[in-house]
Amino acid sequence: MDGSSAQVVAIGRSIPTHRVAHLRWRAGLQGPELIWALAFLVPYIVTFALFVVYPILYGLWMGSNPALYADLFSDPVYQQTVVNTLIFVLVGVNLRMVLALGLSGFFMRKRWWIKALLMVFILPWAVPALPTFLSIHWMLNGDWGLIDNLIWAAFHVNGPSYLDSRWPALAADTVAYIWKWLPFWTIILLAGRMAIPQDLYEAADVDGASRRHRFMHITFPLLANLYLVLTLLGLLFTLGDFTTVYFVSGGGPANSTQVLATLGIRDAFVMSQPRLGVAAVMSAIPILIPLVIWLMRQVRVSSVER
Repeated sequence: MDGSSAQVVAIGRSIPTHRVAHLRWRAGLQGPELIWALAFLVPYIVTFALFVVYPILYGLWMGSNPALYADLFSDPVYQQTVVNTLIFVLVGVNLRMVLALGLSGFFMRKRWWIKALLMVFILPWAVPALPTFLSIHWMLNGDWGLIDNLIWAAFHVNGPSYLDSRWPALAADTVAYIWKWLPFWTIILLAGRMAIPQDLYEAADVDGASRRHRFMHITFPLLANLYLVLTLLGLLFTLGDFTTVYFVSGGGPANSTQVLATLGIRDAFVMSQPRLGVAAVMSAIPILIPLVIWLMRQVRVSSVER
């Protein structure tokens, strides 16, 4: 090493680590490049602060009074809402994922009519959520709904009142949610199946493995991490879902099918108690935080294994 190189190394060692990183960043972006970088970066930071950081901090401040949760937990509607939320989330997510896994295998078949059917199958997901759930609500109406009118036209008997009691209405919410989002998760699992090397299946065919054995020993082990991550994401999305229950059953009858997302809206805007509404939504945080941590750990483990 000559004298000049030794001098550069000595200078580099004397500069703190954060100073070196700053110098490297400034060396890579200078003049117009630095201006363009700031022009793209600053609006993103401002938008993120205004529409993400500020609402979260403001919500935490609004729901920080312990007396709100005492009133909330003593409300029978809230207690029933927690049960509804657990049923809606657990049944909706798990049943949807099982159906998506099975349908992804069905759509793997190489037949032209299956490919055409896949295009039709995607339509519920492609249609906006609001008209979809409003249409389902109108179809289930006990007075002039499509289903009851068809039953009357075919058998001359009155159909059931789907939205006039708790369990049929909650079941309608769950089925509507599954029907709406099932194509999305099916497509993801279908892409995961397509990524599996076909050599493994060919070797299994040579060994005489049945379809069940190929699924148990090849398909599912290779899709296990993806399936788990999708399930955790589905739990997060479903826990915060507002549109389905609000537009299908409306939380009725008599608030018997409310979930935490719709109960928060009811308390904030209908009951004119915004702090109580925020507290109702914030009460899901003890469930959300462990799910997010678990999801991040699973994603990290999946990336390491790959």
